[in-house]
Amino acid sequence: MGRQDLLSQPDTAACPAPGAAAPGATEQGGAAPGAAEPSVPHPVDEMLPLGRMSAVALQHVASMYAGVAAPPLIIGGAVGLTPSQLTTLLAANLFIAGVATLLQTLGVWRIGSRLPFVNGVSFATVSPVLAVVEAKKGAALPLIFGSTLIAGLACFLLAPLLCRLVRFFPPVVSGTVITLIGVSLLPVAGNWAQGGDAQARGYGSVGNLALAGSTLLAVLLLNRFLRGFLQRIAILFGLLIGTLVAIPFGKVNLHQLSALPVFELPHPFAFGAPRFEVASIVSMLVVMLVAMTESTADMIALGEVVERPADSRTIAAGLRADGLATMVGGVFNGFICSAFAQNIGLVALTKIRSRFVVALGGGFLIVMGLMPVVGGLVSLVPQPVLGGAGVVLFGSVAVAGLRTLGKADLAAGSNALIVAVSLALGVFPIAYPGFYHAFPQQIATILSSGISAGCLAAITLNLLFNHVGRRADSPATATEHD
Repeated sequence: MGRQDLLSQPDTAACPAPGAAAPGATEQGGAAPGAAEPSVPHPVDEMLPLGRMSAVALQHVASMYAGVAAPPLIIGGAVGLTPSQLTTLLAANLFIAGVATLLQTLGVWRIGSRLPFVNGVSFATVSPVLAVVEAKKGAALPLIFGSTLIAGLACFLLAPLLCRLVRFFPPVVSGTVITLIGVSLLPVAGNWAQGGDAQARGYGSVGNLALAGSTLLAVLLLNRFLRGFLQRIAILFGLLIGTLVAIPFGKVNLHQLSALPVFELPHPFAFGAPRFEVASIVSMLVVMLVAMTESTADMIALGEVVERPADSRTIAAGLRADGLATMVGGVFNGFICSAFAQNIGLVALTKIRSRFVVALGGGFLIVMGLMPVVGGLVSLVPQPVLGGAGVVLFGSVAVAGLRTLGKADLAAGSNALIVAVSLALGVFPIAYPGFYHAFPQQIATILSSGISAGCLAAITLNLLFNHVGRRADSPATATEHD
């Protein structure tokens, strides 16, 4: 079968394999063979010196650690796991996050976006899982992991279909969604700045906010006065400074390290053989749909940031990685995997776009999963310190969205109206988490994600105003896709 025959197959026709070079260019964006100029690697494919890679990779791990740790800790606490079991659950999710990140950055076959894309357990998992825990009590985890296996398989198989959605993400849509990603993350930074746990003593105290503020100030000053590579790792320096400042105030618990095992291999089905029930499978499929929507939006956002637009083949490969990592998670006691949008902000801020840097971060996550005591070192960073750094990281994502919206002609047709309504519908569930509580659970799960709600609104309104009833060569449609 020749190359043309391969490209005529249904999957590769709509979503060809990642890494296929455009006509007249090499895979890395250089000139075609025989051209006068030698090929130059795209910054995404650049290999940095190991020392620099390690520093930036640690920034990525530090910025996403709390997001990976929170769901297993919340779920494990609800199930009533012992401290030892909770350590096993947390280590498993760190391990799966590392595997998922390596799949996304390095890629295998048609799996992985090959972008500096960080993956880990989706926070959208928490609410449906807690509902299963409430109904099934101690027997919940085998049901959850069985449903996770099915959801991952569905994601893997449906990737070639869902990747076609990329044509519905022109700048007016993608810019709106990227902006919402940043806006939806800012309350997370605010929660961290107050302490991270609303039930904990001292939540929202002046001390916590002062610690977050001092970390933010340190990051800003370091960005102002450092130059070159040191400026690019200002977030890492800011986290270190904030943690050191927190030690005299008792905000860093060094004793927790002594209780953690040095080495622990992940055990398949450590909490029992998987079980399958229709209700829990449906819940996990809904969560997987939300995760796929957010991953698609995040890949488009990251493509804009690194100046390698995410086309349909990239999105299909990225979704396959989500699905495969989720299936592996179902076996090794992990949950549904999705993109971590906060790391997009870090890429935008540091301007270091190498996927190999993020791959090294994935390697660190695997080590943390296999050596819980190493993961414990990262967990020493207090939540208020993460909150101070998060203001910069998450705000940078919103700025990237505004920059993308600048490519859309908001004076043309109804583009301004599309952005206005989509932002409103996306912000409602962010500002009022129970906004859709009266809806059926499956619908509420989708709409309760501001990213998903705003994304669906933007796609629908763009179709209504710029496609339905318009000729292909009409001015509004042409402007929309320029």
